[in-house]
Amino acid sequence: MNDFEGMALAVAQGRLALWRSAPNPPVGCVLVRDGAVIATGHTAEVGGPHAEASALAQLLARGGHARGATAYVTLEPCSHHGRTPPCADALVREGVRRVVVALPDPNPLVAGRGFERLRAAGIGVDCLPSDHPHARAARETMIGFLSRMVRGRPWARMKIAGSLDGRTALDNGESQWITGPAARADGHAWRARASAVLTGVGTVLDDDPRMDVREVDTPRQPWRVVLDSTWRTPPGARLLQSPGAVWVYGVPAKEAEAAARRAALEDAGATVIDAMPGPDGRPDPGWVWQDLAARGVNELHLEAGARLNASLIQAGVVDEFLLYLAPKLIGPGRALADLPPLAHLADAPTLRFIDVQTVGDDLRIVARPPGRDLF
Repeated sequence: MNDFEGMALAVAQGRLALWRSAPNPPVGCVLVRDGAVIATGHTAEVGGPHAEASALAQLLARGGHARGATAYVTLEPCSHHGRTPPCADALVREGVRRVVVALPDPNPLVAGRGFERLRAAGIGVDCLPSDHPHARAARETMIGFLSRMVRGRPWARMKIAGSLDGRTALDNGESQWITGPAARADGHAWRARASAVLTGVGTVLDDDPRMDVREVDTPRQPWRVVLDSTWRTPPGARLLQSPGAVWVYGVPAKEAEAAARRAALEDAGATVIDAMPGPDGRPDPGWVWQDLAARGVNELHLEAGARLNASLIQAGVVDEFLLYLAPKLIGPGRALADLPPLAHLADAPTLRFIDVQTVGDDLRIVARPPGRDLF
């Protein structure tokens, strides 16, 4: 097995951790000796073993050993004590001969120290160039973690489902269902990989969504986030009934009525957060994104209405669009986003298609602002 094949397997292992590892990065590890795979591993749920430790534990449990092996790892092995011991020390202790890494770790607690630890022990270390296909694939898997470490904000992905003529609902609000069951399940898979799912109070009041993952199996549920300037989320809302954290961001209540609503939400189990107001008096999305990163959110999944969609797009905080288009033409209805009219076509924001494919009978498009992922 050569380096290309070994790292391909490590990248595949890392993808297995996408739905379980946050706030840790979804890392994959493959141990190879004499051209044969002797163990594989990926990051477990928070508090559990990292990829390298998982692969080594699997090997040792079978009575094997890693002496003389090459480890293919999608992220620089950690060198610090967190919830678990340093992976670099484990690789040294078990006698690994060489480590091939897809990406350096930008976490300030690591940032090259893992490489230093390995080299100081006489272990050969190779890091793939940034344009290597496996480095790019590993980066896509870990884009939320990398965004949080480098930019101090999560990777924000806006999901929208609509008709081919760009409508998310009929004029009377009916929207179930424009897209088919395969697209809906696929959307839940993307929701499941996120650390948190965010919507606005308008959607809560209109649709009373649960905002959990139901269409696919998942080892954990993402946190739920509501932007709610004046604390209008009902204490009996369905999103507050499911287990797990709910964070409601509003602005400091100036009126007694708003303060009472805020207190009722807190009594209902929500974590209420006074956000810094933006120019429009609503929670500033840039501030909210920073606060979510501080709480460990890597990928932020946005599912909101046309007004909030437009507001977030105009604020420049949407990193990626996940768009499902059904082969239907429904005429007048609700838009994907209530963006203001432009005077010139040259003023239109330009996106870059990352992926386009059919899901069931529908079309799935992933697009990003050019250069948004260069960090």
